[in-house]
Amino acid sequence: MAHILPETDGGLLTADNCALAFIDLQPQMSFGVSSGIDRQLLLNNVVMLAKGAKEFGVPTLITTVETESFSGQTWPQLLDVFPDLKPIERTGMNSWDSQPFRAAIKATGKRNILLSGLWTEVCITWPTLNMLAAGYNVYVVEDACAGTSPAAHEAALSRMVQAGAVRMTSVATVLEFQRDWARREHYGALMNIFREHGGAYGVGIEYAYTMVHKAPPARKNVP
Repeated sequence: MAHILPETDGGLLTADNCALAFIDLQPQMSFGVSSGIDRQLLLNNVVMLAKGAKEFGVPTLITTVETESFSGQTWPQLLDVFPDLKPIERTGMNSWDSQPFRAAIKATGKRNILLSGLWTEVCITWPTLNMLAAGYNVYVVEDACAGTSPAAHEAALSRMVQAGAVRMTSVATVLEFQRDWARREHYGALMNIFREHGGAYGVGIEYAYTMVHKAPPARKNVP
């Protein structure tokens, strides 16, 4: 099947033309992560992506598998970003096999779907292939995903790209929502997200704020 041209603004994703799904970000799935990314960095990237999506109003959903019997609850750090968002529970490994998940994706009204989750080779790859076949454009935020080995993660990414998916990263995705620094309505919140979760980029922002612009440090007061 030929890849459908993305419904984007000049080829770019915007907050208005995409939706985001977090898949199986649960403790038991996290235990199996061994694809090369540090688990704390993975958590950081997921939370940064979540906060960026919330700031820009990107439709977002969370899905879980076998929460009570095997996998545990969704990471609390992710739930803290979306306290009113109820995860879609299912039994199957493939989210697309779940009618409530398919209905939730359809209800967003978006054809461009960003994915983050565990594991890359199963719970990200399988719905990606199904959604591509159903006419969606799928963007895999690869540093907000992880697999059970480096080979499994990379093979899964290759398989998805060959089918028409696009590889993304977390910082680049959130920056694409902003696109133009002249758009001031999200500027302050975005800078705070990157100062907290942006790694070296965030350190650079903090330096510019405090040393160049003489702003107070971003660190929250600790009682």
